[in-house]
Amino acid sequence: MTDEEHLPIEYRLVRDGALVEPEVVETKVEPTVGDEDWHVRIELRADPELLESCAFGLVFVLGMLSFHDGRPRGYSGKFFQDDDEWTVTDMLTRLRFERGELRFYADYVRGRCMKTRVDVAADGKILLETVNRGQAATRWVDKLLGKKFLEAVE
Repeated sequence: MTDEEHLPIEYRLVRDGALVEPEVVETKVEPTVGDEDWHVRIELRADPELLESCAFGLVFVLGMLSFHDGRPRGYSGKFFQDDDEWTVTDMLTRLRFERGELRFYADYVRGRCMKTRVDVAADGKILLETVNRGQAATRWVDKLLGKKFLEAVE
C-alpha cells in the first residue's frame, strides 16, 4: 500500500479541493425578503481539466466550510453538537448529477443551518450560493484561495 492509500478519504478530498484555485468571476450579495439576512451568489471559474479530477474535493471543501460555520436556527438547536465534523457521507447524500452538472445542496445537517448550494459544470463554471448565512460564503472562497484574515501582532 502507498502512503496515499493510508490517508482518510476526507484528507484526500481536502487536498484535491485546495488544488482547484478557482477565479472569482462575480459576487452578488443581496438582502433576503424582509431584509433579515443575505442571499450570496458567487460565480467562479476553474480549469475544466483539473475539475475532472478535483470537483468532488472542491464540493467537499465548500460543504465542510459551510458546515463548520453553520449554527442552529430555531428547532434545529435540539440536534446541534458543537464538536461535530463534516463527513464524506454528508456530502454524498446531498450530491446529484443533473442536466450535465455536479450539484450539491445542503439545507440543515445535524442541527446546523447550511442553506448552501454548489454547482460544478464541465466547462469550469462553478456556482456557490447561500441564503440566510450572512456573507460567510465570501470568507469561504477567500480561505479556499489562501487569503489570510488575521495575523498575530507583537
